[in-house]
Amino acid sequence: MGKRPTIQMVADRAGVSRGTVDRVLNNRSYVKAEVRTRILAAMQELGYVSPRDAHQRVLSESRFSPIRLGVILPNWPDDHFRNEVQRGIQTARAELTDFHVDVMLCHCQTDIPGEVIELLDQLVADGAQGIAMCAIANIAIEAKIDQLATQGIPTITFNSDLPNSKRLCFIGQDYRRSGRIAAELMSKCIDPKGKILAAVGNLEFDGHRTRLDGFCERMHELGFDNGQIEIVETFNDYHTTYRKVLESLSRCPDLSAIYMANQSVAGCTEAIHAATSKARIRVICHDISESTKRLLRSGDVDLAISQDIYQQGYLPLILLRDLLQKGKSPAAQQPGSNISIFCAENL
Repeated sequence: MGKRPTIQMVADRAGVSRGTVDRVLNNRSYVKAEVRTRILAAMQELGYVSPRDAHQRVLSESRFSPIRLGVILPNWPDDHFRNEVQRGIQTARAELTDFHVDVMLCHCQTDIPGEVIELLDQLVADGAQGIAMCAIANIAIEAKIDQLATQGIPTITFNSDLPNSKRLCFIGQDYRRSGRIAAELMSKCIDPKGKILAAVGNLEFDGHRTRLDGFCERMHELGFDNGQIEIVETFNDYHTTYRKVLESLSRCPDLSAIYMANQSVAGCTEAIHAATSKARIRVICHDISESTKRLLRSGDVDLAISQDIYQQGYLPLILLRDLLQKGKSPAAQQPGSNISIFCAENL
């Protein structure tokens, strides 16, 4: 009988490290597409089956009662966020098919709370026994989640939390900490008397608001006062971001830096290029899309702070399945996703 294929054999065949193979096996981010394809091909050629897949095959032979899960996604204009979350959802959906789990996916068309409540009602009417969702922080939505909890329908939030509701847990980044890290980096890039523009997406989302709070909190600790920080809300829209950044640069031509706590980073950098002032403006943003990588390489963005968006789509469905089929409750306090800092030299 031939030797059972190992991770090292896959790594040798694909010409990569064991660690890179492990990242692909666990669906982690930041593996180049061509490397991922090469590793998957090596696994197929060798007949490698990961311990997780082998375990799932055994479990799939067991009898589980069919369940239905619902997912609600917000009105995200940014393709990177939407695609990464949906990639995680699709991976979870594929893994859970053998366990008789059906996943229903809904997209909000607006930021109106009533639409979220209508979608929740529709998912429940369609048989959803658990919900994964990302929505604005709103008292009516929180009350609806509480109502579902009393009906025995659990909810897990991801990307942006609803901490005042009876949701089971939150899957996402420690946004206050990521905002504080952005402030620490910013303070080392500009003069202590420099003026800063902080652009946030939508303050009705807990994640956006908490990230901004963390940034301002740390800047104040470092000696920056309120008068040095201007805050604008851009709703993650390119044109709104471009207009508001340009207006701020017109009012304050000696602006030292811009903190982009929203998604439309290109709108910010293009406004800087269009401004009459040609002073060097530092830009720090969040998340690593292909657009952001280009802006880092070009020098338009100085630093970017990442989060694992893929995992935010994947993990809630796995946890809901574990609860509903196996009776395993998730920890109320989930570990925050990794925080990494990127510049032009470590992409």
